[in-house]
Amino acid sequence: MLTKRIIPCLDIKDGRTVKGVNFVDLRDAGDPVELAQRYANEGADELVFLDISATEQKRKTLAELVFHVAEKLNIPFTVGGGIASVEDVDILLKNGADKVSINSSAVKRPELINELVAKFGSQCIVVAIDAKQLEGNWKVHLVGGKVPTELDLFEWAKEVEQRGAGEILFTSMDNDGTKNGFANKALARLSEELNIPIIASGGAGTIAHFSETFKTGRSDAALAASVFHFKEIEIKDLKNTLKKEGIPVRI
Repeated sequence: MLTKRIIPCLDIKDGRTVKGVNFVDLRDAGDPVELAQRYANEGADELVFLDISATEQKRKTLAELVFHVAEKLNIPFTVGGGIASVEDVDILLKNGADKVSINSSAVKRPELINELVAKFGSQCIVVAIDAKQLEGNWKVHLVGGKVPTELDLFEWAKEVEQRGAGEILFTSMDNDGTKNGFANKALARLSEELNIPIIASGGAGTIAHFSETFKTGRSDAALAASVFHFKEIEIKDLKNTLKKEGIPVRI
């Protein structure tokens, strides 16, 4: 069995790490370069950096900040936010990113996934999907969760896989920042219907929530922000607990 990955997420706005609840009410969580170095030292398996205002403000991800974060890392580093072309990805990879995450741009022009996979390979392309339940159905949202669509989460996830993406980062907007646990029912369905890894995002509040998403949600990786930023959960303690429960993790 493949080891389960623990992934801290740096949501970046105006060069600072921020964290909110249900995608709003953002508060400062620290310097991204310092946090990145801390997570690398604490045993994180990967790091995700999302410039959450890049798409909304029609600007590119902060390539210079990506470079400074990458300098501090010895673990895989995924960067997202405002990526809409092969050229955007090229710049980020040259500045130290190992993988890129695309979201709104993929929905607006799905063939972008094919283009990026052809140029850089599946292992490099993560498609992030933000979704929330509307009348019992999971609907994809764009632009940092601000724009609802009629797109079904599961249908879109299947298309993403068919177009060659290497991973899916699924964030439940209903669970985001609530610390009430991940959307494990939806995650389990994604894992059952797809063959590529699924990263769970949105809702981590306790060590038990990570255990549940690996067991019940069948997630391949779990991403969290505030519980790590504010040291409510230490990565070392988390991994030791998961290992004791028989969940394969890298210590």
